[in-house]
Amino acid sequence: MVATSELVNYCNDLLDVGQFTDFAPNGLQVEGTATVRRIVSGVTASQALVDAAIELEADAILVHHGYFWKGEDPRVVGMKMRRLKSLLCADINLIGYHLPLDAHPELGNNAQLGAELGWDVSQIAGQGGAAGLMFTAQLPQAVTGRELALHIEDCLGRRPTHVGEDEDEIETVAWCTGGAQGFIQQALDLGVDAYLSGEISEPTTHIARESGIHYYAAGHHATERYGAAALGRHLAERFDLEHHFIDVDNPA
Repeated sequence: MVATSELVNYCNDLLDVGQFTDFAPNGLQVEGTATVRRIVSGVTASQALVDAAIELEADAILVHHGYFWKGEDPRVVGMKMRRLKSLLCADINLIGYHLPLDAHPELGNNAQLGAELGWDVSQIAGQGGAAGLMFTAQLPQAVTGRELALHIEDCLGRRPTHVGEDEDEIETVAWCTGGAQGFIQQALDLGVDAYLSGEISEPTTHIARESGIHYYAAGHHATERYGAAALGRHLAERFDLEHHFIDVDNPA
């Protein structure tokens, strides 16, 4: 068992939250019980995840996608009311880390995705908004565009959208999880053969085709299943907590 304040302060320091200008608050977002013995981690603080945490009698929920995003309707009505009511009535803490959990060099989404795909990080790079968020690797051996797509599908359990020629040879990759398709130009600047992210937008296809870089959209949720789980496992070991990762399926 650990004090909630100690747990949150430890995470804030570990993930160096002060260096990020983010789209939502990082750290404790909804206050619950003063101590934590059982923690549930997941990608998004959906009602399904909250319900699962209540069923497990969790004291804290740790997520990548929490609440109170910039630009959202500030009223506590409808879906937001139901989620908050569930948390408050169950006295469960909600702890969320967005960009800090993408960027951590060991526990973060990008580092964990690279490990899941069997890639050794050679550089943490990027410029502008991608600074410190884009990871690169030299593949263990050259593969074709189609072979890389099949490898991603085998590791993540879903077929990626692939823009590029199936028989082209790929030796170097860059990646940034989630909705980072807009960082494709930074990947081009790094000179890699392929760039992987979670989502694809209409311009992404044209940039990839016209610039000669392979692009793989492997799913926002599918690429970000690993950071919160890794952090949860780390906290369980560090503070002798019970930890459960709940994967609420999301096709996006």
